[in-house]
Amino acid sequence: MKKTVFLSVIASTMIMAGGEIAPVDPVVVEEVDKDWGEIFGQSRTFYIDRTYSGVLNNNRNSLATGGYIGYKSPDFNGLTFTVAAYGTYGFDIHDEDADVIGSASYDPSLYGAGFDNYAFIGQAFINYKFSNTNIKAGRMRLDTPMAGADDARMLPNLFEAAVISNTDIENTTLIGAHIFRETIGTFGNVYGTAGNNLSLQSGYGLGLGLAGSASGSFENMGTIALGEAGIDGEANEIAGVTALATIYSNESLKFQAWDYIAWDILNAVYLQADFGWNCLLSDSVKMKASAQYINESEIGDSLAGNVNVNYFGIKLATTIDAFSAYVAYSSTGDDSDTVTNGGVITPWGGMPAFTQGMVTRHMFLADTDTFKVAASYKFSDLGLKATAYYAEFDVGSANTYKANTAWTAKESGFDIQYDVAAVKGLNLRLRANYPRDFAPGLDWDEYRLIANYNF
Repeated sequence: MKKTVFLSVIASTMIMAGGEIAPVDPVVVEEVDKDWGEIFGQSRTFYIDRTYSGVLNNNRNSLATGGYIGYKSPDFNGLTFTVAAYGTYGFDIHDEDADVIGSASYDPSLYGAGFDNYAFIGQAFINYKFSNTNIKAGRMRLDTPMAGADDARMLPNLFEAAVISNTDIENTTLIGAHIFRETIGTFGNVYGTAGNNLSLQSGYGLGLGLAGSASGSFENMGTIALGEAGIDGEANEIAGVTALATIYSNESLKFQAWDYIAWDILNAVYLQADFGWNCLLSDSVKMKASAQYINESEIGDSLAGNVNVNYFGIKLATTIDAFSAYVAYSSTGDDSDTVTNGGVITPWGGMPAFTQGMVTRHMFLADTDTFKVAASYKFSDLGLKATAYYAEFDVGSANTYKANTAWTAKESGFDIQYDVAAVKGLNLRLRANYPRDFAPGLDWDEYRLIANYNF
């Protein structure tokens, strides 16, 4: 089977020297025979504009292009090899350059550390499949509840790991993985070069600026989470994170149980159950009830200090033809819980909460109750999907983001996606969020325009 792939923006963003892009002509790769493998990738162009008001008044916006391009080898008795290069290039759209330290005009979430343009090998793994078992090892993208890509801006989080899965048991997948290192995606830059008490509960740790970890450098999982050195001056390097999972699924029920052993930091248990059924009044109305639970506790050398936190969430969803909607509630700690370290620690991109906003992730802060409602409609004939949502976070005073302060944060927003029929693989997206009291007195309006071309 042969495939024609047009590569233009991707080709130019992958060639870098000294942080600058070397201009190249658009490249057309034609007649790629799958006997010689497959070329795949995504071109992404991203514009973001955020206007702050309240205790901070400022506008910042950025425009960048990039993505990834990869090659997968042909299958040789179940063995394949995959490699992919990732990169981002931000345009200077203001009078001041984007890499000016302290620049208030540019949004940092589309760049590397220090507003760098950069490229690197983000995936390089071997995959071996035999019978019902699959083994994968090397650099790769992971999408698991408590360690994942969190692909919310230009480039995702990526990992060095080994993963084995097996489906010998009917309707059941067993997974064993060990994650050694991580490179932080561009979204992590919004939390600053050293992270903060908010980043630990929002998918990122305290090692954001460590040795270029946000610019394609793969670093130890402990230093990604907690920074380079602990309170005693010792290195926060750990043996990695071991993940074990069982996932069961049939026509109406899906249940998954994960155990993450972050050696010498914490043990995190994640449980989720989803049950679907037809509404008794009409088979055209589909219903689904879901529940999730997280428990974290310190282990080994307790490099993060005392960790003892419980989180649970519930969600009820319905689908009626092209319309879908859900309502969700979650709670992190209450008066009867011992809640330490500010709430659920999730420094490796894991963000499974039913109640998270587009940007507000306060549902993992200690002593916080969150409510969210969302609705979507698919205009199938037009290739269009529109979603609107509202979330409210009742943050208790036990949180560490604004210590000893209780307040209510709110976020509303929308997401419109359009699949361009005339260009296969092209998706255009308009997203917006409007947080109010993200921190007491801090509001903003944010808009994102995104063009993804997948091949």
